[in-house]
Amino acid sequence: MTESFVYMTCATMREAEDIGRVLVERRLAACVNVLGAISSMYWWQGRVERGEEVSVIAKTRTELVPELTEAVRAMHGYDVPCVVALPIEGGNPDFLAWIREETRPGGRGEG
Repeated sequence: MTESFVYMTCATMREAEDIGRVLVERRLAACVNVLGAISSMYWWQGRVERGEEVSVIAKTRTELVPELTEAVRAMHGYDVPCVVALPIEGGNPDFLAWIREETRPGGRGEG
C-alpha cells in the first residue's frame, strides 16, 4: 500500500475549502492543506494567461487518487482543473500509517 500527495489549484479560497472539506468527509483524503494565494502563469486557448489561484495539497492512499480526481473534477469550476498526484516515497512511518487509517478503500468508509 502506498500514499500520495495530490496537488491542486482552485480559483478561490472558498472553492479550495469546499473541495477540501468534501474530500476529507468522504475519506478520500486524510488531510487537505489549503496553502493560500499563488500567482500562476499558464497557456490557455493559445495565449499566456496570468491569474491568482489558491494551492491545495491532499494526502491520501494512492489507490484513491482516481476517485479523488473525479470528485474534484465534479466540484471544480475550471474546465481543466489541475489535479496531479505524487507518490510519497518515505517519511514518518506513524504519519503514513495515519493517512492509511483515516482514508478508506473506495472512500466511503466509517466516519
